[in-house]
Amino acid sequence: MGVFPNFGGLAGSGDLKQVVGALFMFVLVIAVLMLIVSVICWAIAAAHGNYSAATKGRAGVLVALGATVLAGGGVAWMNWLIALGQRL
Repeated sequence: MGVFPNFGGLAGSGDLKQVVGALFMFVLVIAVLMLIVSVICWAIAAAHGNYSAATKGRAGVLVALGATVLAGGGVAWMNWLIALGQRL
């Protein structure tokens, strides 16, 4: 399954499509790894009563989820900008 912006008739879009796809994959892989580490930190800290570290783990989970949402929204935003540019 490929998740890429709609480049339509954009000149030189082949290279741009590969770059955007690679960056999107990089962001998602980092966000998933950050999510896993933050959840583990949150669980261990909460189990041992270290609420300060548990709060930091919870914040890491929220940041990882936010990064994933922004990366996914970036694809939709780029599609909208390309469609807007083709109408001008």
